[in-house]
Formats: sequence, C-alpha cells, structure tokens
Amino acid sequence: MIVHKSHLTKNNLIQRLSIPRSRYYDWVKRQGIINRHNGKIPKAHWILPEEKEKIIKYCKTKQGEGYRLLTYMMLDENIVAVSPSATYRILKQAGLLNRWNPKKSLKGTGFKQPLKAHEHWHIDISYINILGTLYFLISILDGLSRYIVHHELRVSMTQYDVEITMERAKEKYPEARPRIISDNGSQFISKNFKEYIRKSEYSHVRTSVAYPQSNGKLERFHGTIKSEHVRKTSYLSIEDAREHIIEYIEYYNTERLHSGIYYLSPEDVLNDRTKKRLAERQEKLDMARESRSIKQREKNIA
Repeated sequence: MIVHKSHLTKNNLIQRLSIPRSRYYDWVKRQGIINRHNGKIPKAHWILPEEKEKIIKYCKTKQGEGYRLLTYMMLDENIVAVSPSATYRILKQAGLLNRWNPKKSLKGTGFKQPLKAHEHWHIDISYINILGTLYFLISILDGLSRYIVHHELRVSMTQYDVEITMERAKEKYPEARPRIISDNGSQFISKNFKEYIRKSEYSHVRTSVAYPQSNGKLERFHGTIKSEHVRKTSYLSIEDAREHIIEYIEYYNTERLHSGIYYLSPEDVLNDRTKKRLAERQEKLDMARESRSIKQREKNIA
C-alpha cells in the first residue's frame, strides 16, 4: 500500500529507510500481529532480590573463600539456600569473584581412594618456626574423611618421634588396621620402623621418589594449618603453640568445611554422616525453591 502511494519500488523504500532487507520482510510477516514481549519472563522459583542482597552481603564478609564453600556455609548457617551455580552467577554480576587460576593441580593420583574410614592413614612431618626455633609437626590423617587422627608438635623428627605419634593414634583407634602412606624420609625407611609396622599389623607404602604429591591430602592439610593459623598467630612458647594447634585441629576436624568431601567437616565423614548431611542440605534447597514459588504466586495475585 505504501509503495503504491509513494510511487517507490520496494528496493528504493528499503534504501531510503536505511534498514536491512531481512528486517523489512520481518515487518511484512508481522503485519496485523499483536506485539509480543521479548524480555525474560520471571519464573516462580527464581532467586528473590532480597536473597541476592543477603548473598552479596554475606560474601563481602568472607572474601578469599571460594563460591562453592560460601554456598554451603550459607546453607548450613540458614542465611540463604541456593545452588553453587547461582552463587557464582550473583557474585560474578557483583564483581566479587576472584580471578580464575588456570594453574594445573599437581595433586597425586597414585593411590586408589579408600572406601571406608581408617583404611588409609597418611603420615608426614612439617616444619613450624616458633620464636626462631624449628619444631616438627607430625600428623596422621585419615584418607577417606581427611580427619586428623593424631598429631604431635615435637622438638625432633626421629624415628622415635614418629613411632610415639603412631602409638598414640593406635590408642585412639585400637581396632584400626590402616595402610600407612608416607614419603621416603629416613624415619620411614629404617628397619626398626618396618618392624614396628609389622608388629602393629599395619601395611606400609611409600610415595614415589621426587613425587611428594602422592601424599597430597596431608600436604594440603599442612599448607592449610600454616596459612590459616600458624602464620597468623604469635606463640609465646612451645607449650602455647601446642595448645593453639590443638584448638585449630579441633576446629578443622569438627567445623571447617572441606572441598574434597562435599564441603562437609571431616568429623561428619568419619562418623558416616555424609548422606544425612547432604539430605539435610537438599531439603533446605527444596524448601527454599517452594517458598520462592509461593511468594511469586502471591505477587502475581496481588
């Protein structure tokens, strides 16, 4: 109709309007059709604005933590119940995410992972500087739960110190017959230590030479206790250090959420509460989703 009245051809009309030909023909197809909404239509289970504010406010007080850990911390503390992907999306939009570190993990994969507690015990020694003097943190970690079975802060790291630590772990769990995993330190390759392992009815395997990552679970714990506690604490004496380290390991075992075990505490996994704790979290997520749906329906009715 417009072409006939203006005496213009279609090509001339399109050129004068300065639009693509495809847009012109789209307009022709849509002639007489009611305009449709092209934006995103909110769904009932979408996260509410007040929940986004809670997530951002909470995460600003926990800077340096990963978004997955923050998600489960908020879930356990009843702050808000959302999935890790939702936390990631909200924090990214708010500019609160740390830059992704593409560094490839060197974590060892040399052992088949244990299926039950006390099947693997990892043992290792780490240096602790206290008032300019080096002391030695000897730790034993359960391979399934990452629970610190026992530890000793010693003034030396001889075979005797290692055996004392092992013996006290045995006293806590006398029925355990774990596979002992260690590096190739002199304490672990001596004939006397082999005899101790035999009498204890344990088995022993050492990590590959020049590949300490095979004992990565315990290496990670020693890195964690140093970054989260040792380097932030001023000890007055070795006795003071022992007391503070005991307190931190109690927190590590019973409260701290571990990324390698579904963001649960080592104690939860050691005591076979994994399924129960995960079911509790899923129930909270389901209830939160249902609550959002109800609130959205109420808004639509209003």
